[in-house]
Amino acid sequence: MNDNRFEKGECLYANPLASPQDISNWILEGEAKVGFESNRLHLENELDPEIYGDNSHWVYWCPVSFTDKIMIEWEFSPIREPGLCMIFFAATGRNGEDLFDPSLPARHGQYPEYHSGSINCLHLSYFRHKHADERAFRTCNLRKSYGFHLAAMAADPLPPVEDAISPYHMKLIKYEGIVQFSINELQVLEWEDDGSMYGPVYGGGKIGFRQMAPMKAAYSNLKIYNAIKR
Repeated sequence: MNDNRFEKGECLYANPLASPQDISNWILEGEAKVGFESNRLHLENELDPEIYGDNSHWVYWCPVSFTDKIMIEWEFSPIREPGLCMIFFAATGRNGEDLFDPSLPARHGQYPEYHSGSINCLHLSYFRHKHADERAFRTCNLRKSYGFHLAAMAADPLPPVEDAISPYHMKLIKYEGIVQFSINELQVLEWEDDGSMYGPVYGGGKIGFRQMAPMKAAYSNLKIYNAIKR
């Protein structure tokens, strides 16, 4: 189903993610291999998950803070699995601080630091092929944190790597309490925060990509627009 309630407004940020210069000011938490092939950003773990476990996962943040009412678009290509891919958005300190305020504890890519630590955020996992049960029944999961609340779940249309015809066009809308997610213009998930069950509705904040090792994926053409409601 396509939902045409939202359209693109002004482009707030555009990054081809095609060269080291494009991410020179991005902020990595944890350890990752960062490279470029065919004008696309390639990301994978630096640490061996068989040795380092959860310490092998990481988060890569765009340094720009965005307002509420935005549309995020990017191209995604799964290259190697098993693994998991996720996007964080509307990320701030729990008291409204900037995500990188020096008063906040340092983060190192471990998931509890993001869902039950010193920050608030929304996080959407859209390629959940890490564990056998996730591969057997594939879903996209939207969570609201602080607190690791499962806000919404929907079927994930993305296939295994061997069947992927990449890139996939990802679109995520955050408009006040509404979160809407589409892949290749197919609406996958929508949720509306009532501002009560899991605390107040979140506004603006920062955006970051997360992968769980040993996932390898490519990203390109990241664009953030004002979202306009028809």
